Amino acid sequence: MKVAFHVDQLWFSAPGGIGTYVSQLLRQLPAADPTLDLVPFHARWRRPPPEAPATIDGRFGVELQSSIRTLYPAWSYLGRPALPRSLAGADVVHATNPAAVPPVRAGQRLVVTVHDLTVERFPELFPPRWRRLYRRGVRAAVARADALITPSRDAADDLVELLGADRSRIHVTPLAPGLRALEEPVDRADAEEELADYGVQPPFILAVGTIEPRKNLVRLVRAYRRLAAEGLPHSLVLVGPEGWGAEEVRRELAAGGPGTVRMTGSLSAAYSSAAVVAYVSLYEGFGLPVLEALSMGAPVVASRTSSIPEVAGDAALLVDPTDESAIADALRRVLTDDALAADLRMRGPARSAGFSWERTARETLDVYRSVIG
Repeated sequence: MKVAFHVDQLWFSAPGGIGTYVSQLLRQLPAADPTLDLVPFHARWRRPPPEAPATIDGRFGVELQSSIRTLYPAWSYLGRPALPRSLAGADVVHATNPAAVPPVRAGQRLVVTVHDLTVERFPELFPPRWRRLYRRGVRAAVARADALITPSRDAADDLVELLGADRSRIHVTPLAPGLRALEEPVDRADAEEELADYGVQPPFILAVGTIEPRKNLVRLVRAYRRLAAEGLPHSLVLVGPEGWGAEEVRRELAAGGPGTVRMTGSLSAAYSSAAVVAYVSLYEGFGLPVLEALSMGAPVVASRTSSIPEVAGDAALLVDPTDESAIADALRRVLTDDALAADLRMRGPARSAGFSWERTARETLDVYRSVIG
């Protein structure tokens, strides 16, 4: 079986959970089926991706002749240009992001991963150009794809409810913690040294994810300020690349207030050192940072919306993400109730153990096989 696999997300300045999904499947799909001929393809970029997945062996697959600014709208609106002849022999074309749904040739099958329906639930959270592109792309996916993959039942339900997708064509393949969460425990001395390099001193509250409006960080900062005003000694650390709309968070921080808030682009020791991880996103198709925090044994306060309860189960404290008081109350409970924090630390690894990238790869292969018969 030959599969053309779209990998543009690896070049994005903020690859996010989709970037993790792409890079992990590039590693795990060939391991799950050594007979698989997996051929990455991507638009024309002026630079190599920041980190080349090991399975591409330093090469980046088939390069198309246009940039994403040209390709994505043409694919979504016009259904052309065709993929190059070097991919004509692929049995399956896997579009890993509905913003880019390439056309397939006669005899090929199209699989599209729709990670979430944020653009339908919260269109105001996107810049106008990307809003139009994502909306058109997901509709093209529903209309053209032989199979649709989602990471959660909630995202699958949204596809049916909001866009009338045929449920029989939808396959749920959950994600899994990143590899760093599965390795040996972080050495305490190394963790403290890394934290010090970023000017972070325990105790702290951690939030992980792209800095963008959907992550609801302005409300989190305001909830944290309430706790700091009460005298709790914790700082708030925001870890993640800046996406569009990050200026909203910067304006909130510039307004000042009690406590200390730090923003860092990366901090691998953060999960294992955090007093609590807060993930109060307004909407998620999966919510990978929640699962990664659980796998590292960190207590988690998370939204009770969209797919997050499906991922967290009973291993996290769930709150209404639109209620700053509720966010503050949940954080206060975890930070002041040692028994509650210990119980959450115990539940997290047990909950996350049911998720693995090997499973994601196996179930993705099953989708490929189902569409080619």
